[in-house]
Amino acid sequence: MPPVVTALRRFPSPRLTGIGAGLFASLTMFVLACLDRVLFDSSELVYGLLFLPVSALTALWVRPADLVTAPISVPIAFAVGVFPISGGSSGFGGQTMALVTALAVHAGWLYGGTLIAGLIASVRKVRHMRARRRYLALQGRTGEGAGGAGGTGKARRPVARGPQKVAGAAARAAGPAERPRADGPAERPRASR
Repeated sequence: MPPVVTALRRFPSPRLTGIGAGLFASLTMFVLACLDRVLFDSSELVYGLLFLPVSALTALWVRPADLVTAPISVPIAFAVGVFPISGGSSGFGGQTMALVTALAVHAGWLYGGTLIAGLIASVRKVRHMRARRRYLALQGRTGEGAGGAGGTGKARRPVARGPQKVAGAAARAAGPAERPRADGPAERPRASR
């Protein structure tokens, strides 16, 4: 087995919920942006290059039920992380303008990371659907699952519970004037209030 595959298999394989994946990406990008500000003087290149593996890990570590959240949470994490390196003057307006400008300038990194997360999530979803289809097909061939314990492989008909109206389609075809009436007292017209 190649050493790269062996090294990748030693990586942890956590299964994060959608919120957990968003928190992971946001906190990681914020910490990396703070380190980028201290070590590399707010380098946009370093921040963008660090964003790409965080996007990939977020898409790889989210659980299959929440795969749709990976491409959504990654851009939010980018915006959270770009705040420390955006610069800007003091005051709310200056910080907001610096944040919006940084997001506009770094749109290439943002799109690239979102594309990576979307592709990984899509591939994982397709593989998950194929594995599920294969599992269900295998269950159908062995007679378990829909066929029950009998092993015939045929699906059982649902059992009717309680009385059912048979004249439903016939009553609709006959029109409103000729519908059959239920046995019992006639309904009284309601008084208008």
